[in-house]
This record gives sequence, C-alpha cells and structure tokens, in this order.
Amino acid sequence: MKRIAKFEKVSFEQFKKDWIDSFDSYYSEEEIQKIYNEIKLPKRATKGSAGYDFYAPAKAYIKPNETIKFLTGIRVSMNDGWVLKCYPRSGLGFKYRIQLDNSVGIIDSDYYFSSNEGHIMAKLTNDSKTNKDCIIQQGDGFMQGIFVEYGITIDDNTDGIRDGGFGSTNNN
Repeated sequence: MKRIAKFEKVSFEQFKKDWIDSFDSYYSEEEIQKIYNEIKLPKRATKGSAGYDFYAPAKAYIKPNETIKFLTGIRVSMNDGWVLKCYPRSGLGFKYRIQLDNSVGIIDSDYYFSSNEGHIMAKLTNDSKTNKDCIIQQGDGFMQGIFVEYGITIDDNTDGIRDGGFGSTNNN
C-alpha cells in the first residue's frame, strides 16, 4: 500500500469559529472545547478496508427530509496526484437513505492550505422513504473517505491557487 496522506485536527480556533457559524451561540465555549477534545481521527476498521471512517463529533438527530451539517474538525494533507473521495457509511444509506448533499465529497490535495485550514465538512440528508428518524451518536462513523490517485491531461497548464472550500475554484 502507498502511504500518501495524514489526517489531523484543525486548530481549536478554526473549529470554534466554524461551530459558532453553524450553530450560533447554542453551545458554550466549554462545550465546544469538550467536543473538540473528543474528536477522533479517521481510521480504517480492518486492514482490508478501503475507506477511512469519519466519526461524528457530537450527537445528531436527523428526521426524514432534514439536512444537517457535520463539522468533522479534521483536515488531511496528501501527496499531489491524490484526492480523498467521501461517501456516507453504507449502513446509514441502506437503513435510512442518508446521503451526502453533493453525492460524493471531493477533497483536493490543495484544500489543506486553504484559509479555513482545510476543515472537512459534510451535509447529510435523511431521504427516508419509510419515515425513519436517524440518530447518530457522538463517535459513530457517519462518512467514509477513500484516497484515489488521479491523472491530468497532457496539455494541462492550470496554475490557479485555492483559498477556500465550496465554490472557491469557480474562477479557474
């Protein structure tokens, strides 16, 4: 196996900023610090697993047809020529039709250097056709990421620089 990446936490300051931006002042700084301290880095469940499980930083309750944003508190540095593709955990999809709102999350290698520290976030929707509520406990796996090598065209001369997440590369 090629070893091409390393997961780490974003800084507490970045996590707190993003958490407050997402949840207003519903949580105290002490509660946010406790959530941050308990964040687990993604890891594979078995040596044969392709996906790295991302764990819920806090309990989430997703009613049918509702969407929530998960702040993972995680960033990843990876070698050039690789991308991290994120998918919902298959069990959540099978039981509840939990879906990532953008179908597949794409984490590019240069996202790590963005002004938000490359903070990986995911929006999940409970698209249940059977009216099932989904409860994800703190520490439960909710998403999996798979590293994939990619190539570029022979005549590619892109020289743009990223500084952000969603929509930050529209001008290239």
